[in-house]
Parts: sequence; structure tokens; C-alpha cells
Amino acid sequence: MVRIDNLTVSYRQHPALHHVSGEFANGSLTAVIGPNGSGKSTLLKSIMGLLTSAGGRVQVNTPRARIAYLPQMTEIDRSFPMPVRDCVLLGCWSALGAWGGVDTGMLARADAAIHSVGLEGFEERTVGSLSSGQFQRVLFARLLMQDADLILLDEPFNAMDSRTTAALLDLIKQWHAQGRTVIAVLHDDVQVRAHFDQTVLLARELVAWGDTATVLTQANLLRARALAEAWDDSADICHTDEVSA
Repeated sequence: MVRIDNLTVSYRQHPALHHVSGEFANGSLTAVIGPNGSGKSTLLKSIMGLLTSAGGRVQVNTPRARIAYLPQMTEIDRSFPMPVRDCVLLGCWSALGAWGGVDTGMLARADAAIHSVGLEGFEERTVGSLSSGQFQRVLFARLLMQDADLILLDEPFNAMDSRTTAALLDLIKQWHAQGRTVIAVLHDDVQVRAHFDQTVLLARELVAWGDTATVLTQANLLRARALAEAWDDSADICHTDEVSA
């Protein structure tokens, strides 16, 4: 589904990702894990095409309209007084565009998605009135509406209670069972071991990529921590001869 080839992404000419290569197979369920500042969110944004690479390339083998992306909660503004149902219907944007109309079938799908995340009765509530866990459920309902081949989740369980986390993990497992490709940035290695078959371990550069049991070894985790602590953002600018793509 996604091929990463020698990818380098820089902020202020210092690398956030440094010469990373690997492949996400069709239908795979992969966690991206690593210390803070290790490039996890940068990897997802690069797959989405939101960042320009300093070198290497990202190849995604599905149309942009078939990709669903959930950013970190802190990147989403909830101040606009939008009802829950309307927020969920935004998942139809790629099919409707700016001027398309919502039909009864889409309304029924939206209500079914809201029900599936346990928020029946919240359809007319504004998103700003919801708790963080409730709002994250709304965003997962919106992902359900997108019906995507590739689903990118950036810290989907951050600050979530255990009940919400369990419900959202069930949805992720359903997507995996349906043959969708899911890539999730996570922090909890115990959670990763329990629920994700594949893992990418980053520390700005690639530490390990493959089966979770072989990636999340004590040696690899210690190496990732050492690499993260060794990075110096005041060091000389990283130059690359690779062609941006």
C-alpha cells in the first residue's frame, strides 16, 4: 500500500526523519512507535503529502480520496459550533465536494456510524460541548463514513479513558479484518504488543521495522532511546543528494 524510499524530512534544515525506507503491506495493521520527537507524526504527514521531503520519496498505491487521516487532537479546532451529525458527514466530502447535497442514504449512514461508536442521542450536540473521549469517537465515526483503503491515526488514544480506548481498538480491528491498511502512531508498547501485528520503531532514523515481537525487543528500545538522546538540533545542517519527491 505504501512504500517509503530513503525518506528524509527536515524542519529548518535539520532532519525530523533521516533516510527511512520500508513498506506497509496491503491490509496490514502497523503501529509507529518511538521516543518523543522521533518523527512519528512526520511520517504520517509525509504519507498524506502534507510535508515536502528533503530527499527520497513516498509512493502510495491508492488515490488520495481513499486515504483517511486523523491528526492529533491538539491540531483540531472545536470552537466552531458544529453538530455531531454534520461533523460525521464531513467524511463524505471527497464524494460530495463543496456543492454536493447530502441524501437520506448518507444521513442514515452517518447515524449508523454515530451509533457504532456509542454516541446515539448525541447527533445534535455541538462538538465543542463534548468530552475529549466523546469527540474522538465522533472523529472515528467520520472515518467510518470515508470508507478508506488506507487509514492513518496520529495518537488516537492520547488522554482517552480505558473504555473509549477499548471501543476504538475494536473499530481498528474491524477495519483490519475488512482488509484496510491501518497505520497508527502510539506511545504504549504494551498496547502495541497486544493489538498490532507490525511495528515501526523510529528515533528520527529507522531502528527496526517488521513483526512486533521482533521489533519491540529491549535492545531495540534501548537503541531508540540512545539515538533520540544523541540527536543535536544545533548540529550542522543535514545535506542530501537525493531528489525530492
